[in-house]
Amino acid sequence: MLVKCLQSKKGWWEPFDRLLIATGALPFCPKVPGWEAAGIFGLHSLQSGITVRRVLDEERPKKAVIIGGGYIGLEMAEALTLRGLDVSLVDRAPQVMNTLDPDMGSLVSDALVQVGVKLYREEALEAFEVAGGRVKAVVTGKRTLPADVVILGLGVRPNTDLAARAGISLGVRSALRVNDRMQTEVPDIWAAGDCVESFHLVSRRPVHIALGTIANKQGRVAGINLGGGYATFPGVVGTAVSKICKWEVARTGLQEHEIRALGLEHASATIESTTRASYYPHAGPITVKTLAEKGSGRLLGAQIVGIEGAAKRIDIFATALHAGMSVQDMINLDLSYAPPYSNAWDPVHIAVRQADRAVRSTS
Repeated sequence: MLVKCLQSKKGWWEPFDRLLIATGALPFCPKVPGWEAAGIFGLHSLQSGITVRRVLDEERPKKAVIIGGGYIGLEMAEALTLRGLDVSLVDRAPQVMNTLDPDMGSLVSDALVQVGVKLYREEALEAFEVAGGRVKAVVTGKRTLPADVVILGLGVRPNTDLAARAGISLGVRSALRVNDRMQTEVPDIWAAGDCVESFHLVSRRPVHIALGTIANKQGRVAGINLGGGYATFPGVVGTAVSKICKWEVARTGLQEHEIRALGLEHASATIESTTRASYYPHAGPITVKTLAEKGSGRLLGAQIVGIEGAAKRIDIFATALHAGMSVQDMINLDLSYAPPYSNAWDPVHIAVRQADRAVRSTS
């Protein structure tokens, strides 16, 4: 392996018995005019977050524009709003959070507007206006938005260019292809984290999902195997949560467009309930959408939007997906109940009951 010291610029060949590739992912930045200007930040690491915090503290920007309505974009919208900045968010999709179905994404869009974010949907980034080497505005197909600082929330891509040049096989979205022990197709070379693909337990297809939860599990499996043990990583169901001020957002499994792409017939049910017993102080709204296969009733996915106490209910659905449960199986799950935490029928119970009814009425 040829390595180079970035400080001295000296290079040398370093022998290895086994190699682990954990190069992570890189933030996606479209190379539109002005893309290299100062004041434009992609967030993908602790250091990049520290850099943005320093700029906010030292330069005191007043106007921020966020490009992209994914997890990073929404979390930064909250953080910048709480710091008192005038925040605009641009997204080319009809709704933010494209890991949700559009009807659930609309709830998140509404939540952003409620906290003061100016939301511009179905608008694509075309260029950055620059003066003196610094970004001054974001140009979309419909308007120009003044900006002291720009945050890129357009997602990430696997950082696999070096591995690809070395001849290591790539899979979905150019992520490294590995087996369930995190081995690449090249002997004695392993890989883990945001640079590799995963196996989706519901679709039964390879996917690339760049989340720290997945990366940590993959790293553990790779480390055990590199150290002479034996471990496997069975796969993922795509579980994720986020927060926009008081609103919590969660998802797991497949979205409707993914289910249709697999050629599966499905039913969906969306319910509204409360996070605690409705008469208990601080009870608030929760919306749960459940997706199930017609005929079998097999759970395919779930999405949740609500206030405090809503999001972690997604873990029940994630566990059910790992177990291959049907929505009918889930109706009798012995979930906990006390007024500070739930109604006697938890929103999860209500959701799967409605999904089961939808499966039966349309099968």
